[in-house]
Amino acid sequence: MESFRQAVEARDHRAMEALLAENAVFTSPVAFAPYPGKPMTAAILRAVLRVFEDFRYVRQLDDTGGRDHALVFRARINGLEVHGVDLLHLDEDGLIDDFQVMVRPLSAANALAEAMGAEFPRIAREAAEA
Repeated sequence: MESFRQAVEARDHRAMEALLAENAVFTSPVAFAPYPGKPMTAAILRAVLRVFEDFRYVRQLDDTGGRDHALVFRARINGLEVHGVDLLHLDEDGLIDDFQVMVRPLSAANALAEAMGAEFPRIAREAAEA
């Protein structure tokens, strides 16, 4: 998971995308339905880096089997402190096939929903162009 963490912290979109499986599924903290596919997941991750300020991972938890990981993060959005966790599962090739995000507090989740909603036309366009 260190390679993904380093890619995010370096804001390296290409390195992040290279670590996603073709069948990756992204589950948002603010949307009911998951978003399937590598192009959509990559576009969402790029948007997240645009809307979060001062994003940083503060802790990493790994299962002993090496396929499940939790990356605890802190960031700001519109001046609000966000606490969150990225829950990642790796497929048999070591690529991320399941990416779930949880955030708190509710005020930050609401701000995230608003900011990502504004980004969604660009997200959809980027995913369709991939």
